[in-house]
Amino acid sequence: MRIRLNLATKAQETHRRFMVVAGLVAAIAGIIFLALGWHVYSIRNVDARLRAQSEITSRRIAELQAERADLERFFAQPENAKLHDRAAFLNSLIDGRSFNWTQMFMDLERILPGGVKLVSIEPKQAKGHVEVKLTVGASSDDAKLKFLRALEDSRQFTDIQLDTDMPARNGTQRVVALTAIYSRS
Repeated sequence: MRIRLNLATKAQETHRRFMVVAGLVAAIAGIIFLALGWHVYSIRNVDARLRAQSEITSRRIAELQAERADLERFFAQPENAKLHDRAAFLNSLIDGRSFNWTQMFMDLERILPGGVKLVSIEPKQAKGHVEVKLTVGASSDDAKLKFLRALEDSRQFTDIQLDTDMPARNGTQRVVALTAIYSRS
């Protein structure tokens, strides 16, 4: 028969619990390390793609700027500048001819209240729209105000500026001159 007898001054301790916890901590640390490593790897890949796209975009911008400089040099040549001026003149003539004056007069007739007469009209094409200088005669201040309100409320006439407002003399009509931008929308 064998008897186990421990004669040591300190009994032998098992470190099994410590080893299990240390192993578990090491495994978790290894998983976290791998996850962070994968995250850094994917960020570096995305950054490399972004730098490559940025380089391509920079090269494309440089090409387009060079092409623009070439075109500006081409159009700055005297014979091309003359051609551009002539084209602009012809386009302004075409715009003037293609404008529907009848429609503008119909719109004016619709908003013109009683007691107001159209004395003169000076239409002018300017920057893609028609600037109209109107001179109207109003029989009274009330008729003048009705006309101005109707003009402001219309969608066709915008940016109305009152140029002159001459009071009536000896029973004549009150003369009002104004400028408006006409656009048929």
